[in-house]
Amino acid sequence: MMPLADFNAALEVALAGHLRHLPPTVAAVLGLSARLRHAHTEYDAMLAEGYEPDAARHFVAAAMNDMLARWGGAPMEFGE
Repeated sequence: MMPLADFNAALEVALAGHLRHLPPTVAAVLGLSARLRHAHTEYDAMLAEGYEPDAARHFVAAAMNDMLARWGGAPMEFGE
């Protein structure tokens, strides 16, 4: 149930040159993670406020899993 715009954006990241050396499933998870983090959480705002990237990732992991659940997906571990 993931919207097409989100799917296409995640796919674009997964197909990026810097991820081509990875197995397709790993690249897909990284693309999905990036899309969720940047488009559906407060991650970028937290970085702008001075949070370290690892801390910001920790604090948005639940929101990322909430979005996955809305799309009918299973929860994932996002560096929690």
